[in-house]
Amino acid sequence: MQGRPGMAARGRLRWLAWWETLAGNARGALWILAAAFFFTIMTTLIKVAGQRIHVTEILLVRQIVMTIIVAPTIIGSFPSSLRTARPELHLMRIVLASGAMVFGFTAVIHLPLADATAISFAKSFFVTIFAILILKETVGLHRWGAVVVGFMGVLVMLNPTGEGTMNVYGLMAVAGAACAAMVMILIRQMTRTDRPVTILTYQACGVGLIMIVPTWIYWVTPTPTELAILLAIGVVAWCAQMCNIQAFRAGEATAIASLDYTRLLYATAFGVLVFDQWPGLTTFAGAAIIIAASLYTVHREARLNRRLVRDAEGRGYNN
Repeated sequence: MQGRPGMAARGRLRWLAWWETLAGNARGALWILAAAFFFTIMTTLIKVAGQRIHVTEILLVRQIVMTIIVAPTIIGSFPSSLRTARPELHLMRIVLASGAMVFGFTAVIHLPLADATAISFAKSFFVTIFAILILKETVGLHRWGAVVVGFMGVLVMLNPTGEGTMNVYGLMAVAGAACAAMVMILIRQMTRTDRPVTILTYQACGVGLIMIVPTWIYWVTPTPTELAILLAIGVVAWCAQMCNIQAFRAGEATAIASLDYTRLLYATAFGVLVFDQWPGLTTFAGAAIIIAASLYTVHREARLNRRLVRDAEGRGYNN
C-alpha cells in the first residue's frame, strides 16, 4: 500500500493544478517576466565580470557553457542538425550575432545598466526597417511614425550635445541593437528551410569559434570567483532563452511582447543596488519615448491582425 504523497509533492501538484487553470496569455506573461529577470541577471553578471575580463572572453565561456547544455539536443539530431539549405545565411547570422553581443555587452559594461537596457529596445525599430528593405514587407504611415519617434527617444538617451563616454558606448549599444534586429530577420528567412535545431547548432558553435582568437589575445586568467560568475552567465543566459521560448509558445506575441520592457525596471533596480548607478532624467525620458513608440507598434499590429482575420473569415463565409 502506497503512502500519501509528501508535503513537497502535494505542493507541486497544487501548483501544477493552478498553472493549468491559467489562460495561455497569462502563462506567457509569467514566462516572459521570468525571462526578463534572467536576462537582467545575465547583464548584471556581465557588467561585474567585465570590470577586469575582456568581453570576448566572457562571450567564449558563455557559448561553451550554453553549447554543453544544449549538446544532448545537438548530438541527438546529428548529423541532420548540420544539414542546411542556406549556409550563407548561417554565416551572416553568426557574424551579426557576434557583433550584437560584442557591441551590446561592451555597452553594458561601460554604461549604467538601465541606459544600456533602454537603448537595446531600439531593436524593434531596426526590425521594421530591415523587414522593409530585405523582406519587402509593406509598412503604413503609423508604423513609420512609431519608428521615427522611437529613434528620437534613442537620441534623447544618447545625449549628442553632452560629453563623456555616453556617446561612444551609447552608439555601441545602438549598433548592437541593429545587429540583433538583423539576426531576427535572418532567422525568419532560415526557418523557412532549416530546422530550429540546425539554427541553434550553427549559432552555438559558430559564435564560440569566432571568439577564440580575440580571447587568446586579451586573455585574463579568472579568479575562482570570476570563473564562477562566467559559468553562471552561461547558465542564466540559457534559462532566459528557454523562458522566452516558453513565453511565446504559451501566449500571443501581441499580448505579451510589451512585458519585456520590465527589463528596464529590473535593470534600474540592479543598477542602483549593485553598482550604485542612478539613471539620469534623459534615461527615463528617452526610455519613455522608446517604450511608448514600441507599445503603439504592438497595438497597431494587433489591430491589423484582427482585421486580417475578420476579412479572411468574411471571404470564407461569402464563398
